[in-house]
Amino acid sequence: MINADEIVSKLSPNQKINYDSVLLKMIESWKKEGERPNLLIHSCCAPCSTYVLEFLSQYADIVIYYTNSNIHPKAEYERRKYVQEKFILDFNERTGHHVRFLAAPYRPLEYFAKVKGLEKEPEGGARCSVCFEMRLDLAAKKAKELGCDYFTTVLTISPHKNSQVVNKIGLMIQKTDNCPYLPADFKKRGGYQRSVEMCKEYAIYRQCYCGCIFAALQQGVDLVHVVREAKSALKDTENVNKTQKKCNKEKTLL
Repeated sequence: MINADEIVSKLSPNQKINYDSVLLKMIESWKKEGERPNLLIHSCCAPCSTYVLEFLSQYADIVIYYTNSNIHPKAEYERRKYVQEKFILDFNERTGHHVRFLAAPYRPLEYFAKVKGLEKEPEGGARCSVCFEMRLDLAAKKAKELGCDYFTTVLTISPHKNSQVVNKIGLMIQKTDNCPYLPADFKKRGGYQRSVEMCKEYAIYRQCYCGCIFAALQQGVDLVHVVREAKSALKDTENVNKTQKKCNKEKTLL
C-alpha cells in the first residue's frame, strides 16, 4: 500500500503541506488498487471521532484506540471513554459498519512524567506537542501489534489543534516505530461542522476542556463540578444498563 512519504517527499520542503490533500491522494491510491486497509485511529473523545468515522469507514476497516492518560480527573476520563464506546456501538448499528473499540490502560503518572517542566506552557504549546507524541506513539505501537496497515489520529478535526504539528509528529513516529502513518486534516471540507451536527444526531456529550489538568486550570474549569457531573452521568448509564438487562431477562423468560 502507498506510504505517505511517497507523496510528502515530492513536495517543497519550504511549503505548508495540505495534509487533507495528502489524505485524499492516498485514498485515491487505495481505490485504484482495489485496497481496503486496516486502520487504527487514536481517538481523544467521541465528538472528535464522529466525522472521522463517517468519512474513513467508507474506505477502511477501523479500530478506534482510546489512549488518553492525559485526561484529568479519572471520573472524566471514564465518562469520555464510555461515551466513545457508546457512540461506536450506535454508529455501527445505524450504518452497518463494524468499527472496533479498544482502550489502553489509564496511566496518568506516565503523562505527568512526560510533561514535567512544561506545566505552565500555554495551550497549544510544547506541553501539547509532548502529549500528542506520547499518544501517537502508543497508537503506532498498538497498530503494529495488531497488524494494521496504518495508524492515525482524530486530533486534527479540532480547530484548536495545529494540524501541521500533529502530522509532523505522526510522520516522525512512522519512522521510529516502523508503522505507516495516515496524514490528515479532518477539519477541512466541513469536517468540523459535520462533527458538531453528528454530536446532535447521536446526543453525544461534548466536554468543555481538552482534557489535562493544566488546560482545565488555565481555562478556569471547576474540576469539582466536572467530577460531580461525570459520576452522575456514569451512575445514570449504570442504572439504564441494569434496567435493560432486567427487561431482556424478563423477555427471555416469557
